[in-house]
Amino acid sequence: MTKVIGIGSALVDLLIKLEDDQLLNELSLPKGSMTLVDEQTKDLIASKTTHLENEMVSGGSAANTIHGLAKLGVQTAFLGTVGVDATGDFFCKDLEKSMISPILHRSSTASGIASTLVSKDGERTFGTYLGASVELSGNQLKDDDFKDFDILHVEGYIVYNHELLETVLRKAKQAGLKISLDLASYNVVEDNLDFLKKMLEKYVDIIFANEEEARAFTGESDPEKALNILAENAELTIVKIGQNGSLVKYNETMYKIQPVLTDAIDTTGAGDVYASGFLYGFINDMGIMNAGYLGSLMASKVIETYGAKIPDVSIELIKREIKLLRSV
Repeated sequence: MTKVIGIGSALVDLLIKLEDDQLLNELSLPKGSMTLVDEQTKDLIASKTTHLENEMVSGGSAANTIHGLAKLGVQTAFLGTVGVDATGDFFCKDLEKSMISPILHRSSTASGIASTLVSKDGERTFGTYLGASVELSGNQLKDDDFKDFDILHVEGYIVYNHELLETVLRKAKQAGLKISLDLASYNVVEDNLDFLKKMLEKYVDIIFANEEEARAFTGESDPEKALNILAENAELTIVKIGQNGSLVKYNETMYKIQPVLTDAIDTTGAGDVYASGFLYGFINDMGIMNAGYLGSLMASKVIETYGAKIPDVSIELIKREIKLLRSV
């Protein structure tokens, strides 16, 4: 059985339902982006949103993907850093509850929190205080961390720590793992473009990107052209194009994946769980079209609710769908 380990920012998401988008302007947070904030700005966001409906859940891009895979029965682990605080305890317990093996380093710095501002149209904007989550360093990684795993899934947000990302990719590759990288956010790509290009060329086997991230990486506004450029660096490349579905290139063949349409309440985690579904289908030899369909199905189920976790009732529906696909 294929085993997947994820590495990324061990964050707790504070989901905040906005009444309108004026607050985004006040906080200088571009709608739909992920902006890194300091502790003062984190506290400012909290003070300006105390009157709004909110909820705390474990998050982080790679962790969301790992949670989705674990829900489907894949053996998983997650590697990251949290603080010695209640938020860190919450994150760890949530992994264990989901049958994910936690490989967590502890820090005296406060745990990271992603203030997730959800607009009325379902779009989400992140003001992310990384806190302890950025304190993982390459010299803390052990070769045994990657032992017995087959795939490493990495979130692009850790690309700001060049030393960490390159060490992670090198150790995983030396251990024989396939490497899956989600580009995470267009501003992350823009800020680290040259370094990212080197990492993709040297180490990465699977690339996940949305339309904006693909444009930032390639300079191409046409998703198909961007896909072809990205695919020069990897065995398998996926470009998600929102309501138009996704494009996949694998072994020189391009596939167009249709979306599973639904009413969007909150798009938080849609790309993360798309990766869960796609990777599940891929590692279980279900074919690219079925893998893409599972990705779209999982994304549709997560945007029907608030937060980045798919409700158990929807997971059961997805499992039934997997059985049907395998019986064909």
